[in-house]
Amino acid sequence: MHKINPEQLRVTVGRPYPIGPVVYDNGIRFSIFSRHATRVWIALFDHIEEIVPVWEYEFDPHHHRTGDIWSIFVEGLPDSVYFLYRMDGPFQPKKGHRYDREIYLLDPYAKSFVGDIHKGTMKCVAVRDKMDWNGRIRPSIPIQDLVIYETHVKGFTYGNDSGVKHPGTYRGLIEKIPHLKALGVNAVELLPIQEFGESYLGRYDRATQTELTNYWGYSNIGFFAPSLRYAVSAIRDEHLQEFREMVTALHAAGIEIILDVVFNHSSEGNEKGPTLSFRGIDNAVYYLLRDGKYLNYSGCGNTFNCNHPLMRDFILDCLRYWVAVMHIDGFRFDLASILGRDQDGNILENAPLVARIAEDPVLRDTKLIAEAWDAGGAYQVGSFGGVRWAEWNGKYRDDVRRFWRGDAGMKGAFATRLSGSADLYQHNCRGPEHSINFITCHDGFTLHDLVSYEHKHNEANGEDNRDGTNDNFSWNCGVEGESDRPEIVKTRMDYKKSMVATLFLSMGVPMILGGDEMCRTQQGNNNAYCQDNPISWYDWSKLESCPELFAFFRGLIAFRFENPVLRRTRFFVGELQSETPEKRDVSWHDRTGAEPDWNGSDNLLACHIHAHENKGVAIYMMFNATGHEQPFTLLPGLWRLRIHSAAPQGKDYFDETAAPVVQDPTFSVPPQSVVVLTSSKC
Repeated sequence: MHKINPEQLRVTVGRPYPIGPVVYDNGIRFSIFSRHATRVWIALFDHIEEIVPVWEYEFDPHHHRTGDIWSIFVEGLPDSVYFLYRMDGPFQPKKGHRYDREIYLLDPYAKSFVGDIHKGTMKCVAVRDKMDWNGRIRPSIPIQDLVIYETHVKGFTYGNDSGVKHPGTYRGLIEKIPHLKALGVNAVELLPIQEFGESYLGRYDRATQTELTNYWGYSNIGFFAPSLRYAVSAIRDEHLQEFREMVTALHAAGIEIILDVVFNHSSEGNEKGPTLSFRGIDNAVYYLLRDGKYLNYSGCGNTFNCNHPLMRDFILDCLRYWVAVMHIDGFRFDLASILGRDQDGNILENAPLVARIAEDPVLRDTKLIAEAWDAGGAYQVGSFGGVRWAEWNGKYRDDVRRFWRGDAGMKGAFATRLSGSADLYQHNCRGPEHSINFITCHDGFTLHDLVSYEHKHNEANGEDNRDGTNDNFSWNCGVEGESDRPEIVKTRMDYKKSMVATLFLSMGVPMILGGDEMCRTQQGNNNAYCQDNPISWYDWSKLESCPELFAFFRGLIAFRFENPVLRRTRFFVGELQSETPEKRDVSWHDRTGAEPDWNGSDNLLACHIHAHENKGVAIYMMFNATGHEQPFTLLPGLWRLRIHSAAPQGKDYFDETAAPVVQDPTFSVPPQSVVVLTSSKC
């Protein structure tokens, strides 16, 4: 470790662009934006725990400021030096200014952070951008071919029986790549890994007196920096290399990496929150304010001023860095509707930032996925951005859950979701691939809990069960919570497998919640954002106790890849293409084979996809979301049984070569189950 020798440092005029620390062989250039600051200092530290810097230098506004950029070059500095800023300026909250010269500030453009923000020891690290990827090729998978696995880096490997050498880390995730490959997924979507500030929430689980933390990480402060907390090494910048190793290993396995990014707020909170970075640098530019008060469309105390030109530049610079330097394949934008709010908080019809991200030349091959709503009431599912943007389809989740729960009148909505949600995406020239289909995600019940609880059980969150949604559209199969009654266990497994089958039979891009394949439970907690404990960690022993579901997931993913019609980018027409019904691309039937009564209350439906839409193989799907076994009349032809969600392992999925021929003209479909037949290839 190199110590700073102040006597060897020489300060010269810097360059205003690019912003942030840039390491050269003979020193480091520091550049930072602030329009309203009147004085700026750079402070250097030898150790993480130091409160007093070993060297501090005040910028000369006549020599070290170009426009709104303050910049110096410090000759004689080694790389990986620890640094912070201080700024002085007006303290006029009504006008948005909250400068305090006594507070050390983190650089928004820093690419590495170390230390503990709660102890006041977090520091920025000036690091070199390593570009030694040695010609490694990214998977570049078309979005319609993705199967996305959403997971938390720590929770994925920190729990019981994970069997990894480095639990809870980037390297631990590498060790579990064989599991992802065996399952069949080809993309991982990671909950926030950018450095976040807020960890301890000041609340306790009343039952266990366990301190609650910001486990999910939706509270960023270092948007260019992989979080140190998921690294094995805590030495300066080694965690960057560990993150790069994870990206390299995933790509080598043919798996893309998508980051969940939170460009809607920071961890500084409202006017009562701490000053860590943005607030002390230029509060009036970075945040949406009204009479000095923070507008709160994020639900987290503040909202970024996303369509201010300076904030747009910051977000674009950040996205480009993750793609060009860190080789990320895509982004899921948390509460993305905020990206489209103007400086008064109104939703813009053609938001400049949303369009700019879509058209950016560096990001042209990058997957862009929007959570198309926010905490301020905006809900833009089906209308966010343009053809470059896919969306988390919240309507898919709700309609599929309601159909399988047995809610009356859901056949039409279910058929629409199964066939790609044309009602949402067809009107603006988008296709099924713009719908990210999911039944469960990090925010809500796990799949196991969806069939085990009708009510949320969030008491451990310390908010008297007030947090988390009440609209879960779940069914507990007759018993609230865990049960060892054989009939309940069987019903729940059938129910889970039916929803899994629906997900992978649907057009659009399937996303699964990590751990669902091994019956992971959160004990009924549908908002486990603060549970850094076994409630959230994966219990890998369940792979042995719940092998049936994993095998079913794997079979359905294989079936999806086998049948290209399920990954098509055109919506079905459904109408006659000629005078013969056989030329339809898709047809819908009731259980007798007739046209369905779309206004009927029974949740019985069959779907026939014609062979010419699927390289000569027809598919016949039968869905029974009632509580009784129902006979379905089959269409003429030679059919083979491929999927039977109510059957036990080994008979619930058949690959193409082992699929038994169906001899009878009818097929009895058990309650809460899916049966899928395919024809012999034409």
